[in-house]
Amino acid sequence: MTTPKKPHDCSSMEEVRSGIDALDKKLVQLFKERAAFIDRATELKQGNGWPARIPERVEEVVVNARREAEVQGLDPDLIEKLWRQVIDWSIDREETGLGRK
Repeated sequence: MTTPKKPHDCSSMEEVRSGIDALDKKLVQLFKERAAFIDRATELKQGNGWPARIPERVEEVVVNARREAEVQGLDPDLIEKLWRQVIDWSIDREETGLGRK
């Protein structure tokens, strides 16, 4: 497999799609890694009797994502919407692991 080109170096839709597909694969790998951290958090929370949803932490994660979006030149409102979905997925995973779902 060849290394995908940078967006500005793509001269065809095939090259653009190849780059997107390569990034999507990396994103899925990153979500798998994030899920492993969520699973470990579930184990630790279970031992401490903590709930899956800790509102202060949720808001901290959202603030961090918005800040990084601004640094990267992305729409912080869009990133917040995406991150809240990721957070909800993570909390659902924790609740399942904690036997609360």
